[in-house]
Amino acid sequence: MSDLLIGVDGTARCAWAGADAEYQRYHDEEWGTALRGDRRLFEKMSLEGFQAGLAWITILRKRPRFREVFLDFDPAEVAAFGSDDIERLMQDAGIVRNRAKIEAVIGNAALVTRMGEGELDALLWSFAPAEHTPPATFAEVPAVTPESTAMSKELRRRGFRFVGPTTMYALMQSSGMVDDHVAGCWRAAAS
Repeated sequence: MSDLLIGVDGTARCAWAGADAEYQRYHDEEWGTALRGDRRLFEKMSLEGFQAGLAWITILRKRPRFREVFLDFDPAEVAAFGSDDIERLMQDAGIVRNRAKIEAVIGNAALVTRMGEGELDALLWSFAPAEHTPPATFAEVPAVTPESTAMSKELRRRGFRFVGPTTMYALMQSSGMVDDHVAGCWRAAAS
């Protein structure tokens, strides 16, 4: 597989974006762009947890429904979900119906509500590496790093679930804590 794909618009992108318009939009506008704020990072953490074992495009396509049923990922609202809400979510084909992941989001929301304003943002960003060399090829992109392992360990220590080191590295990539756009990608050139 080539590391780059030239779109019909002539733009060189990381090959994982493929030809799907929504995936290309996500690559061009979101992935690798600095994301700040407790609520936005809570949403990203939740969606990355749902993605575990699945393709990101699955989550991306279901994201509007996730946002709807998880009340725009407002931690206080989600933390208040009870057993009836869990059962309702388990019946919703518009999301990933995995009880453990749904319960993890609710439990994680409760943990976020006990944090001070900006604390989740500061905690997650504290693991962003001071230096990161963007990869020349896709083969150079790691699945786990010492920073994502440390982030995972600290989140687990605090009681968070579905925050393994691989999932946390995906969070770091998608929220711009690291820039893993490969050499030749227009986003790598823009960084």
